[in-house]
Amino acid sequence: MNLTMSDRAKELHARVLEFMDAHIYRAEALFDEQLELNRWAVPPVMEELKQKASSQGLWNLFLPASLREEGLSNVDYAPICETLGRSLIAPEVFNCSAPDTGNMEVLLHYGTDAQKARWLQPLLDGEIRSAFAMTEPDVASSDATNIRASIERDGDDYVINGRKWWSSGAADPRCAFFILMGKSNPDGPRHAQQSMILVPRETPGVEIVRQLTVFGYDHAPHGHSEVDFKDVRVPADNLLMGEGRGFEIAQGRLGPGRVHHCMRAIGAAERALELTCDRARERVAFGKPLAENNVVVHGIAKSRMEIDQARLLTLKAAHMMDTVGNKKARKEIAMIKVVALQAACSVLDRAIQVHGAKGVSQDTFLAHAYAFQRALRFGDGPDEVHTETVGRLELRGGRA
Repeated sequence: MNLTMSDRAKELHARVLEFMDAHIYRAEALFDEQLELNRWAVPPVMEELKQKASSQGLWNLFLPASLREEGLSNVDYAPICETLGRSLIAPEVFNCSAPDTGNMEVLLHYGTDAQKARWLQPLLDGEIRSAFAMTEPDVASSDATNIRASIERDGDDYVINGRKWWSSGAADPRCAFFILMGKSNPDGPRHAQQSMILVPRETPGVEIVRQLTVFGYDHAPHGHSEVDFKDVRVPADNLLMGEGRGFEIAQGRLGPGRVHHCMRAIGAAERALELTCDRARERVAFGKPLAENNVVVHGIAKSRMEIDQARLLTLKAAHMMDTVGNKKARKEIAMIKVVALQAACSVLDRAIQVHGAKGVSQDTFLAHAYAFQRALRFGDGPDEVHTETVGRLELRGGRA
């Protein structure tokens, strides 16, 4: 199993590391300051950083080789994505943030030429952003067959009715459209009832009901919205692939997205461990540095072991996606979604403990990062769903 990056990927990673040191970390405080001045406007520093990254060719790095000639394999992208996960603002700077990455891959795989021209190219250029509307407040949306929002054909249009929540990015002033999943054939086979459709953000009947917080964080200006779709009418040409193909598209969309979440989680954990070690060396309590406290030392050791285990398992999943495909890597993808996010939460929790009161404040990235990673244990399916998948596949002899 070859987990070595290609020479081109190594060169790109070196440039990303240099960009992070030169621009990203020092801009984090300024981003927060500008955001406080206008909570739901895009901080100017973000657009400045995006222009710098784009001009240096550090752009859309997530796109796989199967979708463009200069794209990267999953093994190539993994260490780069991990580096982006070290900062909450970095993924967007390189146009590599969710849900846009998943929506771009959906359009690349399943969109028509007209859909790509209208929506994909502006996304690839970083001119607009998007949202993905699947989860609903009244049903267990980890089972996508529960979705109730309706997509009904009416002449040359489809009419959409339903309520969604956790539609990340819907409140962003740059959000131009949703990819919405709903039922177009409620009486059809269980996994052929759903469809996906493109809904322009400004379509009449689309109403943002409220913004949801994650442990008190609003994640402005991107946010997570509860959105009401009432008699929303869009052209029939906005349907993706055809009626009944929504579940198929959803499964194709989630594989790479889950791996990206895990890669970024490992990056956040790695930064947290670095901060833990710095704090342990510098902070003195009861007459000695924390680094001489056996409990702290053991915690640091556990964090290192958990990070490295999660990274290796994530790289194995990436390798399998590259070599045998997402479907056959289903068990490995499910495993890393559990392991990597739990590891990140454990490492961040220990880092917060070593930092004491400072760790739960805004003076480090730890509290915000912990809230973000803990919430992602629900995103793209909760731990329990993925754990059950692993167990059932193992009972079948490990076959996907």
